Amino acid sequence: MDAWDDAFGASPDRDPDFGSDLGPGDHSGQPPLTIEERAGVLDDLAELEVFRTLLEPTGVKGIVVDCPDCEEEHHVDWALMQANLRQLLDEGQTGRHEPPFDPDPDDYVSWDYASGYADGVAALAEREEPTGRHGSSGRHARED
Repeated sequence: MDAWDDAFGASPDRDPDFGSDLGPGDHSGQPPLTIEERAGVLDDLAELEVFRTLLEPTGVKGIVVDCPDCEEEHHVDWALMQANLRQLLDEGQTGRHEPPFDPDPDDYVSWDYASGYADGVAALAEREEPTGRHGSSGRHARED
């Protein structure tokens, strides 16, 4: 996943309207998302909700993305990332948003980290499933 493009819908290298504060319905010639792109954004929204559910209680405040424009990391809280993805889904691009003031980088994780964390939680839950069907031996309960 290209976190910047998926989260913010455009990059300064490819979009002359990048970062403009667009109102609803003002797409400035931006083509609508393809069916595949829409599916990808919907998948990202679903993943983001899982990440937030798992990580927010541990103190993680959001996602960090690398900005190809300024070559710096941007710290995006859960709600803003969700809003960016929803706006991308609805309008085909996102407007400019203010980053948090003086964020603590330790409070944010990369998309890849969040994905790995979610995969680890899912694998642990599967191993601990009480039916024994997915136990560490890989055998079905009837084989015991």
